[in-house]
Amino acid sequence: MAMAVGPSSGDDDEVMSAINTTPLVDVMLVLLIIFLITIPVVTTSIPVSLPKERVEIRETKPENIIISVDKSGRIYWYDARVSDVEGLVTKLKTVSRVKPQPEVQIRGDLAASYEGVGKILYACQRAGITKVAFITEPPPLGG
Repeated sequence: MAMAVGPSSGDDDEVMSAINTTPLVDVMLVLLIIFLITIPVVTTSIPVSLPKERVEIRETKPENIIISVDKSGRIYWYDARVSDVEGLVTKLKTVSRVKPQPEVQIRGDLAASYEGVGKILYACQRAGITKVAFITEPPPLGG
C-alpha cells in the first residue's frame, strides 16, 4: 500500500481551485441566530390596528358647529362661552334635529386637559350628534 503525502510532481506553484466555505457557513449561522432572537421582539401577541397619521383638507361649511376648549377647560360655542354642560346639551339637541345633521368640530387647546374635550363628546352623545370631528394643525413641513 502506498500513500501520497504531497503533490506527485515537484511543481509547488499549482493553483488550488477549492473554495473554503466554513467562514460563509459560520456567518450564515450567526445571522440565523440573530433573526431568531429578534423576530419575537418585533411582533406582539395582540393584533391591533394602529391609527395612521394623515393630513386631510376639510371644507368649512357654514352649517358646521365649532366648539372650542381653552387651556383652562372653558367651553365655547363659536365665540360665546357656554356656562355649563347642560346648556351645551340643550344647544346640541336643537342642532341634532336639523336634517341633514351638521358636523360638530371640536377645537381643543394643546395644553387643555382631556376633561374638557370629554365633556363635549359626552354632551354630543347625549344630544344624539353622529358627526364629530377634531380640528388640529398639520405637522410642520420637514419635521
